[in-house]
Amino acid sequence: MYLEIVSPEATLFAGEVTSVTVPGVNGEFQLLENHAAIVSLLQEGNVKFKGNNVVLEKSNKDKFSKGANGETVLAISSGTIEMRNNKIIVLAD
Repeated sequence: MYLEIVSPEATLFAGEVTSVTVPGVNGEFQLLENHAAIVSLLQEGNVKFKGNNVVLEKSNKDKFSKGANGETVLAISSGTIEMRNNKIIVLAD
């Protein structure tokens, strides 16, 4: 599935991933391939994603870290997420 993480300043990440975990307002939840369509608000926390070949742009590498389980992690203060047809868009603040 395709993940795009966008901030007010720039697109922070765009690429193929195998799973995405986000901090929803009612708790953390995970999205996998063929997940049902969803739109949700996000609260402060970490967006975590895994992929077979995650490549971060040089200009954005300092915004991300590596998680304990090998996932790529981005801290956010709030945002929204939409998933439809195996495409996830995270609008992050």
